This record gives sequence, C-alpha cells and structure tokens, in this order.
Amino acid sequence: MKTAELEVVESQNKKEKPTQDQIPFGTTFTDHMFTMDYVEGEGWQEPKIIPYQPLTLDPAAVIFHYGQTVFEGLKAYRTKDNRILLFRPEKNFQRLNLSSERLSIPPIDEEQVLGYLTRLIQLEKDWVPETAGTSLYIRPFIIATEPNLAVGPAKTYKFMIILSPVGSYFPGGIKPVIINVEDQFTRAVKGGTGMAKTAGNYSSGYQAQANAKKSGNADVLWLDGIHKKYIEEVGSMNIFFKIKGEIVTPELNGSILKGITRMSIIELLNKWDIPVVERRISIDELYQAYEEGAVEEVFGTGTAAVISPVGELNWLGKKMIFNNHEIGELSQRLYDEITGIQTGKREDLYGWTIEVE
Repeated sequence: MKTAELEVVESQNKKEKPTQDQIPFGTTFTDHMFTMDYVEGEGWQEPKIIPYQPLTLDPAAVIFHYGQTVFEGLKAYRTKDNRILLFRPEKNFQRLNLSSERLSIPPIDEEQVLGYLTRLIQLEKDWVPETAGTSLYIRPFIIATEPNLAVGPAKTYKFMIILSPVGSYFPGGIKPVIINVEDQFTRAVKGGTGMAKTAGNYSSGYQAQANAKKSGNADVLWLDGIHKKYIEEVGSMNIFFKIKGEIVTPELNGSILKGITRMSIIELLNKWDIPVVERRISIDELYQAYEEGAVEEVFGTGTAAVISPVGELNWLGKKMIFNNHEIGELSQRLYDEITGIQTGKREDLYGWTIEVE
C-alpha cells in the first residue's frame, strides 16, 4: 500500500441521533464514512473520511455481476467512565485479508487500516451509545468496482467503513432460541467460500431461514454439504455443545467461519481449565448424546449476540430440548465475562481491548 495522508472532510449537516432505547439494527448510520481505492499496479490510495453519502458505480461494475466482495463486523463500546473500547479489531482485519485472498481481492495493510478506523471513531465518538447493551456496529467492506463483464478478478476496488449505532441484541434479556437443523439446502463445502465473509454465503441461506421461521424457528443449523450429517454452524454464529462436562465445537474445516467470538470463547475455556475440543461431530452423535441425557448446554457465539443459548433443535421431526429452555450456567458465565471485558466492567486480563482515545 502506498503511504498516503488521511484526508478528513467533516460533514456540515449533522444527523439527529436516534433514541438509545429504540435503536434498530443496521438502519441508522453516522455522519461520516471511510473510503480508500485500489488500482492495479498502483495499490491502495486516497484514504479519506468523508460525509456519509451514496456511491456512484458503473452498471457493469464487477460487484454487481460476479459478487466479488468481502466484509467484516465488529463493535465499539462505551464504558461507564466514558471510554470507548474496541474488541480485538486486529483479528477482524486479519480475517478480512483471509477472505480477500479467497476472493482474489488485494490485501489491505491491517495496522494502517486500524489506524484509519480509530480516527473515524474519534470523529464519531458521540454516536457510540451509552445505554446498557448498546454499541456502535462497525462494517468494513471491499467491493470490486471495475466496469467489466469478463469473468475474472477486477482491477479496481473500493474499501469502506460505515458505522451504525445498534441496540441490545436481546432487549428482553438472553433467551434461548429454537433452531431448525437444515437437511435440504447446503451452505458451503470444503474448498468453497464458507470460510470467507462474502455476500453470497449469506443470501444463499435466506430460503432455508425463511422456511425455518415459518415453523417457529429463529435460524438454521447447517450440516456439511457432502454427507449432510456433520454439524457446521448456525446462519449467523458458531455453535458449541456441552456434553458430559466437555465443550465440543465443530473444527475449522475450510467451510466454517473462523469466528472472533468463537476464538475468544475457546481461549477463555482453556484459561478456566474447562475441557474444550474442536472436532467433527455428527447430528446423529448429538442426538444419541441427547437421548442419553448427556447434553447439558448448547450455545452459539458471534459478534451480534456474543452468546446465544439454544433451547431447542428440531431435526427430522425430532425435538431436542436443552436445559429446559433456560440459559445454562456456563453460557451465562461466558456472556458475563466477554461483555464485561468489552464494556470495561471487568478487567481485561488478555489484552483484547483497544481504547480509542
């Protein structure tokens, strides 16, 4: 990447901020955004913070036709003593580059871009809400902008960061969700793009999720695309099972997203000397363990919810009900620890947070 001075153009028309107890997810955006462009042979250039505004793209832009794009999701939190913290942002930019490699998109300078993000949040610090459970959602993304209908990687790209204040993921508190085990559609296969955060991975799951919601389920649990038996992940989160005191989570196999929260949970469990193993686990094995009364807790992990307890799995007409539809002791402990570190209520013993000064 070329070394370039960050240009900052402040907005002269500031928006009205939403009421903090009524912030919808992903529909309200701050006054500014970050942009940077890539040209083949010249690298990333012209980093700017500018007023939030629409984009103008050629109708033949590669993003529209071949979906060459990657994105990330992370949050900024306001502490009780009015500091602003980021949670492991360097991991998000590392993962963005992994996704970019899979989609043939040029890498960004992770350290430099983290600096740009910090400057953007400094400018937008008044947008970080202070009500319990709220945060400022951060969406970095890259799109292919070259106008070209030939099938192949673009020669020009735009990297952007937009910010959105969001309310509590669980307005009424953490409640276990009901999830359908998907046996018809396939999310991803090894060698595909399942390990990347790219647009098509999500839209291809909409039909299965819609079908699940018609039956009263909140989301779907995906099985592997070849055998249709090995558990992979839920639509928006990684999945964990507590079986006879041991925590089991599907191993990263090339089709499962390497979750930042997943990574943090595993590190916490190791610190707490709670046995945790990453391995292949089939839906049949899980059902057998359930029938034997060995499944003690099930929970998902992700940026949005942190911890989402699972109260029920529906599989081929069979119901697996966990912990009487109540949050488990370990799920609650993990949620309290992670959110405590994120919001500054608990000491960060792991060096996970970065303060935006």
